[in-house]
Amino acid sequence: MAATREHDIVLFGATGFTGGLTAEYLARHAPAECRWALAGRDRAKLQRTRERLAAINPACADLPLLTADVTDSTSLRAVAESARVVITTVGPYLQYGEPLVAACAQSGTDYVDLAGEPEFADRTYLDQHATAQRTGARIVHACGFDSIPYDLGVYFTVGKLPKDVPLTVTGQIKVSAQFSGGTYSSVLAAFSRARQMARTAKARRRAEPWPKDRAIHTPFGRPSKDPGTGRWLVPLPTIDPQIVARSAAALPRYGPDFTYRHTAVVKRLPTIVVAGAGLGVLAVLAQIPPARNLLGRLRKPGEGPGERQRAKSWFNVRFTGEGGGTKVVTEFAGGDPGYDESAKMLSESALCLAFDDLPATSGQVTTAVAMGDALLERLQAAGLTIRELD
Repeated sequence: MAATREHDIVLFGATGFTGGLTAEYLARHAPAECRWALAGRDRAKLQRTRERLAAINPACADLPLLTADVTDSTSLRAVAESARVVITTVGPYLQYGEPLVAACAQSGTDYVDLAGEPEFADRTYLDQHATAQRTGARIVHACGFDSIPYDLGVYFTVGKLPKDVPLTVTGQIKVSAQFSGGTYSSVLAAFSRARQMARTAKARRRAEPWPKDRAIHTPFGRPSKDPGTGRWLVPLPTIDPQIVARSAAALPRYGPDFTYRHTAVVKRLPTIVVAGAGLGVLAVLAQIPPARNLLGRLRKPGEGPGERQRAKSWFNVRFTGEGGGTKVVTEFAGGDPGYDESAKMLSESALCLAFDDLPATSGQVTTAVAMGDALLERLQAAGLTIRELD
């Protein structure tokens, strides 16, 4: 059914900052045979976006424009039913995202986003996973800096290790970049909903099947010094280890006993203390509605740095994998993580779902489970560094 639809890909949220970068990436890199369209609530803004894209690629002058709003389920269903794959950059996803996931799940339409929000991912699993399994839709969250470098980086590393033995992988993350307004809004929302987030996570744990014959661990741990470099490794409370764990649960290649540790590399201990204190204050203030509203005005979704600033940004994730007497070190690295590279990863994920020969999957799945080697090849061809180190 999906193969006969009018559009291969529909980009929802193309008039926003990250959505605009995603549209520009598709304008430059989508294959000529790709039938794609722009969707959003403001047709005038969509027309201006299309004009900008036409300056990049004249063929974009004829891009179809679809009017849809997150508050109008009928319009979202029309978008979903017209597409094989829907991309959305409209966040915070907890606030705006679930109606579009529902429309895609009901329509048997593949879906990708940039959501790094655990509560959103857990809620959509509880509400839409069974429907997506029934219709054949693949719902794939976290297709940007959250969480492709970690999910596919670990997948790549595990592929270099022996089979059928206990495996341990540690990710060490270095970043030099500005985080997006959408990420800031998502963090603020998560801090304000700690109790709700915990309840939803507990409900998902009860509902989600988990392998009974294999063990998967993602210990949080404490800050520690890397004996090799002398730098501090700080555990990160992000969605990324959860995504890695779900890939490990679905893929027996991760072995009978799999452990993943997720850390940031910090040069000095005082940096950890200051950052921890800052997050603690933010978490407290997020519980107070007037303070939360004031904090929300500091940086809004859709805002982002200019091209020169983004050109200076970069990220590097180094993975150390061990098992069966073998040790490997791998690297997943690229440029600006929050914007340029996220737009690239999101776009290539959608193109991968639309055009590549992939394993038969459905429901809410991870990038490693849904796309695996095919997406790794696409991202390497697109300029991201994914390699084994000597």
